[in-house]
Amino acid sequence: MKILVFIVCAYLLGSISFAVIMSRLFALPDPRTYGSHNPGATNVLRSGNKWAAILTLLGDAAKGWLAVWVAQRFEPQDGNSLLIAAVALAVFFGHLFPIFLRFKGGKGVATALGVLLALNVWLGLAVLATWILVALIFRLSSLAALLAAVGAPIYAMALALPSEYVFTLVGISLLLFWRHKSNIQNLLAGKESRIAKKKDSHSE
Repeated sequence: MKILVFIVCAYLLGSISFAVIMSRLFALPDPRTYGSHNPGATNVLRSGNKWAAILTLLGDAAKGWLAVWVAQRFEPQDGNSLLIAAVALAVFFGHLFPIFLRFKGGKGVATALGVLLALNVWLGLAVLATWILVALIFRLSSLAALLAAVGAPIYAMALALPSEYVFTLVGISLLLFWRHKSNIQNLLAGKESRIAKKKDSHSE
């Protein structure tokens, strides 16, 4: 029962869309009505308001971190890995399929990063470093996100984190790949737009 309550609360927290909230606060168009129609930071950036995009990014990452952090604080003694892993997956799932937006959410990169930083700061930093390195070399945000997703469970195993974390990260990585399916198609076709260039409607 305890795990179920935490999962539901984490899912509801993940369902909060900072892209929509910040767009309303800054009197911007709904991010679901332009660009990629994705309620995420990159699409909010298309509005031309960098602060709204930055706050969206921070908010999405913070909710992932907060959900896991609360679960960790709830059982500091035995460190219930199953509970923490379930919460991590639930808050991420909430961002992808938010009940408040009729289950049409974002791609989850920022929320996933927040989850990773809460699970283990070195894990989060390793994945972030992977994203930055790939982005600098290839100037492809989607490719950076995909390769960072592949690295997450590998880094978790290298850090000897609980097996529950590793399985959860595999699930998160698979969901990230699924949400980036249009980007993958563009990458294979050589049509994916690059960082610092005007992005098309399929970019994240």
